[in-house]
Amino acid sequence: MANIKPFKGIRYNPEKIEDINTVISQPYDRVRYGLQDQYYDLSDYNIVRIIKGKEFEYDNAENNVYTRARDFLNKWLEEGVLVQEEHPALYVYHQTFPLPGGGEVTRKAFITAFELAEFDEGIVLPHERTHAGPKVDRLNLTRATETYFGNIFMLYPDPENKVDALLAKDLNREPDIQAKELHEKDVLHKIWVVTNQDVIDTVVAEMAPKRNLIIADGHHRYETALNYRNEQRQKFPDAPANAGFNYRMTAMVSMSNPGLTVLPTHRLIFGYEQKTSADVLEKIKKYFTVEEVASRPALETKMEASVGKVGRIGLATNDGFFFLTLKDQSIMAELAPNRVDAWRELDVSILHKLLLEHVMDISEEKIDKKEGIKYLREPDMGYDQVREEKTAFLFILNSTRIEQITACTDVGEKMPQKSTDFYPKIVTGFAMLPVNETI
Repeated sequence: MANIKPFKGIRYNPEKIEDINTVISQPYDRVRYGLQDQYYDLSDYNIVRIIKGKEFEYDNAENNVYTRARDFLNKWLEEGVLVQEEHPALYVYHQTFPLPGGGEVTRKAFITAFELAEFDEGIVLPHERTHAGPKVDRLNLTRATETYFGNIFMLYPDPENKVDALLAKDLNREPDIQAKELHEKDVLHKIWVVTNQDVIDTVVAEMAPKRNLIIADGHHRYETALNYRNEQRQKFPDAPANAGFNYRMTAMVSMSNPGLTVLPTHRLIFGYEQKTSADVLEKIKKYFTVEEVASRPALETKMEASVGKVGRIGLATNDGFFFLTLKDQSIMAELAPNRVDAWRELDVSILHKLLLEHVMDISEEKIDKKEGIKYLREPDMGYDQVREEKTAFLFILNSTRIEQITACTDVGEKMPQKSTDFYPKIVTGFAMLPVNETI
């Protein structure tokens, strides 16, 4: 069962924080490329100081990024910058944003305390592989602060979007929070704090029988929460079932939500000296029909026209632009005999297994460690690099579709890392879940 509960969230106090935009942030794993400094400059109370604080040369066991996060949290609570909700609540969260091709959509979510379940229970399913490093970091932060700041982004089956309709009964008013975050500037965030017990009870009941929920974003955070829960259960074997550590703050989104948007993540290979681009293209021709096109716009037009078709990949090198069409899908069965067809038919699987590993001889271990590879939401930087360097290759992908994701998760297949980029991100700082108390 998908057990959820309202919770008494910790929130920024509007009497102390005049502009909520100065204290919210992207999830911790997106805070890079100078973004950390920008958040620090916005406010002394920006949530990044807790979720992705600065590290210093003098850090030690007594004074480090995690102890400072704990101290910031405690100080802000003492100062009244952060306050805890008086009543348990669900937090309805709408994000309205423009689409690349024009028009505007709203993705509807609600934030709740979700009872953690092991993957083999069939309630929650992962769709991507994870790595140890981020899990250790998040576990240390949770141990130090005993609070969850960011959300798991979870997809739940709801063909008729009944849950959104139930929550809408309490939204006939202005939102409690309205914001625009620094990085994804075009996204309007609206939060309604729902404490209406009748509405909460009907939503909880509607969610209860659901299974096969999918982690869209936050795999490392979810697995960290499982590890933390197991630690706490060993320490406190007599703790009640509603102990906070048995739950994880989660943003729930219906798989049928019209605003559910998945962007592609492109791959830039750099510093590659094993083969020339001419050699790579010659080997590619064994498996793909290769069509040279005149320009980046021409390549991207070809990619847009191929959405929904298997094995269409764009390639930009120092020598030009190329549209690749897989000749025979059976090669994937040879290269990945232990995988199901749904996995083999993913463009990202074809890219990793056939193009990177087989054609370019880049080992799975190197790909896993991100050696000589960058993952790009926006390909501009990649196009610039291939223009300047003969040892750079930019692979352009179409988005992974939601039906492809469910096809893999339904049979227990984990997709290659960075197979999906759900847009926009679930912003951090609207609500926080303390885990050192009952829910």
